[in-house]
Amino acid sequence: MSLHEEKPLNPEEAKPESDNQTPTVEAEPITRELPQPWSGEGFGQAAPIEVVPIQPAKVVPEDLRISWSWPHFLVFLLFTAISLAVVPLSFMLYYAPHQKMTADQLQRYLLSKPQVAIGSTIVVYGAILFFLYVTLSLLREQPFWNTLGWRKILPKARGVPKTPLVYFLIGCGLSIFVFGLTAVVKPPENTPIEELFKFKITAMLFVAMAVLVAPLVEETVFRGYLYPMFARWIGVGPSIILTGVLFGLMHGPQLGGAKSLIALLTFVGIVFTYVRARTGSVFASYLMHLGYNSLIGLSLVLETHGFTRIPTGK
Repeated sequence: MSLHEEKPLNPEEAKPESDNQTPTVEAEPITRELPQPWSGEGFGQAAPIEVVPIQPAKVVPEDLRISWSWPHFLVFLLFTAISLAVVPLSFMLYYAPHQKMTADQLQRYLLSKPQVAIGSTIVVYGAILFFLYVTLSLLREQPFWNTLGWRKILPKARGVPKTPLVYFLIGCGLSIFVFGLTAVVKPPENTPIEELFKFKITAMLFVAMAVLVAPLVEETVFRGYLYPMFARWIGVGPSIILTGVLFGLMHGPQLGGAKSLIALLTFVGIVFTYVRARTGSVFASYLMHLGYNSLIGLSLVLETHGFTRIPTGK
């Protein structure tokens, strides 16, 4: 017989050998009815599922998408303050006269040295741009100019011109308007910037810097770096005013702290930032700034007959 064959059992052999032997009882499966959730009407009905709407993410305009925040801004302020203190002081110490002078004589002497009056300003401008380039572009591997809002003029609202020349001409018109207001408010005389124009070489280099360098750097800082950061935190409207106020205060030392002139430059800064906000491009505000400074420079050249009739500084 094979080991795999089964031998039929005899019915008598299938009986237990002893009455005391406990028979094997097959366990029956135990089922338990789970409680149904209360539906408010009765048992056995599924409770309605509450659908919570998902709030859509806030869409940030492209011209306000930035990669920096308050910590970077605080470091930027510290770096700028150190640069404004150290660089001019270093130039003044290097070019300081050996003979003893009064405060007024020293000021006039330093203004006669374009290396101090103009050179130190250009070095400060370069240091600020270098800081922004390293911290926002080089370390983060981002395109420098595009990161700071330099892009094509694509107005975000209807009726805003796209032609670059229009913004340059608007800047020229703004310059004429401010010049008219200046004649009305009668600003104080002998401001530092007026003293600077008593020295031919210094005056020539100052006008060149005001046209070729200042609009580029100032628009990059105020409209490219500060404005989008403020707009993200306090809104577009307040940031336009705040940036304009800072722009006016920045020129305060040149104007001898004259409140009327600072107020006019604050107004100019607000207009520049408004154009930046409407177009979404720093390039537009730069063209306005360029037109504004260019017309002022041209008027100075004509007034002084090509810097040949500048009042002497002696």
